[in-house]
Amino acid sequence: MKTPVLIAGAGPTGLVLALWLKKQGIAFRLVDQAAGPGETSRALAVQARTLEFYRQLGIADRLIAAGTTAQSITLHRKGQAVATALIGAPGRDLSAFPYLLFCAQDVHEKILIAELETLGVRVERGTKLTGFTQNANGVTVRLQTAAGFEEVEAGYLCGCDGAHSDVRHFMTNGFPGGTYAQVFYVADVEASGEMAGKDGLHISLSRDSFCIVMPVKTQGTVRLTGLVPRAAELKEKIAFADIEGSVVRNTGLQLKSVNWFSSYHVHHRVADRFREGRVFLAGDAGHIHSPAGGQGMNTGIGDAVNLAWKLAEVLHGRAGENLLDTYEPERMAFARVLVKTTDTAFKLIAGRSVAGAIFRLYVLPAVFSFMFKFRPIVRQAYRVISQIRIHYRFSAISRGHAGGVHAGERLPWVQNASVDNFLPLASLQWQVHVYGEVKPGFKEHLRDVSLHSFEWSKAAGRKGLLKDAMYLIRPDGYVGLANAVQDAALIREYLTGLGATVRR
Repeated sequence: MKTPVLIAGAGPTGLVLALWLKKQGIAFRLVDQAAGPGETSRALAVQARTLEFYRQLGIADRLIAAGTTAQSITLHRKGQAVATALIGAPGRDLSAFPYLLFCAQDVHEKILIAELETLGVRVERGTKLTGFTQNANGVTVRLQTAAGFEEVEAGYLCGCDGAHSDVRHFMTNGFPGGTYAQVFYVADVEASGEMAGKDGLHISLSRDSFCIVMPVKTQGTVRLTGLVPRAAELKEKIAFADIEGSVVRNTGLQLKSVNWFSSYHVHHRVADRFREGRVFLAGDAGHIHSPAGGQGMNTGIGDAVNLAWKLAEVLHGRAGENLLDTYEPERMAFARVLVKTTDTAFKLIAGRSVAGAIFRLYVLPAVFSFMFKFRPIVRQAYRVISQIRIHYRFSAISRGHAGGVHAGERLPWVQNASVDNFLPLASLQWQVHVYGEVKPGFKEHLRDVSLHSFEWSKAAGRKGLLKDAMYLIRPDGYVGLANAVQDAALIREYLTGLGATVRR
């Protein structure tokens, strides 16, 4: 029996894709090769844009309660604090989540899985994808389980199965890029000391290394990540003892016990394509990069949201296949920029040369200290790191602008004592926003697209919104159409251009 969507991979990307589809009434199967969910913390940083998506799904508060928030970043040189940037205050009017959330990936996944289970969905564990074929009508997927082999007829196949993706392997798809020569480590430890406090993110810089210290929810537990000392890089099996001295020397932490330790090489790659017919890639299956800035998992979740609402529109018959053509260009553009920028940043901070040491010890602290004295720079840095700056202005489904807001941009957040314009986004449906007065007859001519009107305010004006203009908002919270004049015919024309069969 055909399933509309088969999702391969039940990490955060696959789980969010499944949640979004389920809440939009789309049937699917979610399979994963592993026998159970991950049991280590792995990806830790959850950015504001991800929390905004989770607010749409109704689970943001659960994740925040399970994690630790950080509102500052402090640079240390040889153990001494040299510069601190406060990221919370400058972001308070930009997002409901003006901080960086640290939530261990195993805890994060449990929250997503629990939400799916309340909706009657279970991950099919121990299930490996061994190949697929496709035609214009669907995808035939071959699965291997403990019970044997199975063939599944699916409308679409979504590969959310990580850096070693089986889905990508069976596509005619390259994965160009490279691998950094340095070896990196990650560890969760119980520790005490100045950097073990829960007051933010700490980056300790030294001549030949660096160590990033991040708080974890458990009292006294911190995440450490950094460069393995040169003397240990060539070992076949690197142990925590090989990096312990460097960590203590550079951070001043008093280490009590090690809960988890791993060493790894960092890759930077972007697949040639995120789509091949009815097969899609999302998350690490399509792009991997350095952990600089805590962007990787959040980017995969952004992929999942972008793909999910488009699949839902097509499968519900509200849009044509052409809508799916916009997934790859929208998400690949950001992935390529992200890989390029994190690659540059990581080469600078991780360089083993004399120039690298000079950059770590002197250039970076000086630039950091100078730049983050200026509020506009801090706000811009928050917008970039939080991913609320991501836009799709260039997209084929982005049309027009009104005031300072262009189609393709994230809807600006407007909040005061009586208004929060992000609340209606929980519907996960197309909607029209007007900030000011709704013109006579406009609502009646919208037909089955909901209208949300908000009293005009100076706050709306400061965010670039234009009084009495109309903004057609996509299900993922980005502006699809913006126009200074309220014109229902423009909205109908726009939706018809998506291949709509119901809205006309």
